[in-house]
Amino acid sequence: MIRIELQIDLYYQVNDAYGADFVFNIHPALTPWQMLTHEHLALSQAITPEISTDGPTGNRYMRLHAEPGPLTVSYSATVDLQHFRADPAALDEAPVREMPIDVMQYIYPSRYCQSDRLIKFAINRFGHLSRGHSRVQAIQDWVKSHVAFTSNTSNSNTSAVDTLIEQVGVCRDFAHLMIALCRAVNLPARMATGTDFGADPALGPPDFHAYVEVYLGDRWYIFDPSGTSIPMGFMRIGTGRDAADVAFATIFGNVFSQAPLIRTRAIVDDAAGIEWPSHVAQALSTSGPG
Repeated sequence: MIRIELQIDLYYQVNDAYGADFVFNIHPALTPWQMLTHEHLALSQAITPEISTDGPTGNRYMRLHAEPGPLTVSYSATVDLQHFRADPAALDEAPVREMPIDVMQYIYPSRYCQSDRLIKFAINRFGHLSRGHSRVQAIQDWVKSHVAFTSNTSNSNTSAVDTLIEQVGVCRDFAHLMIALCRAVNLPARMATGTDFGADPALGPPDFHAYVEVYLGDRWYIFDPSGTSIPMGFMRIGTGRDAADVAFATIFGNVFSQAPLIRTRAIVDDAAGIEWPSHVAQALSTSGPG
């Protein structure tokens, strides 16, 4: 088991005389494989937020209305992760006819992952490979080797096709391109968000992180095409088709925002079976069958 302590601090200045509405996705998702042992939320304004959970994904959304002036959102949590581990060689691709209906949505094109535009490209490069985990690994390795991780090279409009052309980006761009290429060869793939546990400090301060889950066998397995972090330390916050579904903050109104401050720390307790996150050869999943 992995135990992660999380601290998120967000700072805003609401400049609209009528205030502003916010939808946050910063709470770790609640699933049978990810359990909260502690959480605390503090808001600088006297606000009672509405927090709701999406059943299929476990995503938790916090909605609130802030008055004009400063708004600080401070959230902390302790999260336990229980990974399912599998031999990559034993993982095959699920035929479309056998996919669960809730998995099917992740095989179609989406706003940032235009898989329909990349079908010929993907088939030429990956269509001849053996089906299963090894083909997904090949797609991940190709994206990692052909895209340079470079800060401030993309924006909220950058799509998988843009990243394929420009060959630079940040974690969400790597994720979008890998997702689109997987879908182009009929592999269900989706975006997940967490934090960049284990990332090299030279890349910048700790941040939110986008990674990929691909459906193999009967569950979703973790892939990190940017290769910047340690997948075993990925605490799931949001899951969706692409970045449009998993923004950590969506703002409606005239608001100035500062960069988020994020801190994560792994806790080790050998007696309790709590280990340090590390790179492993096994395929990892924090999602159950189906």
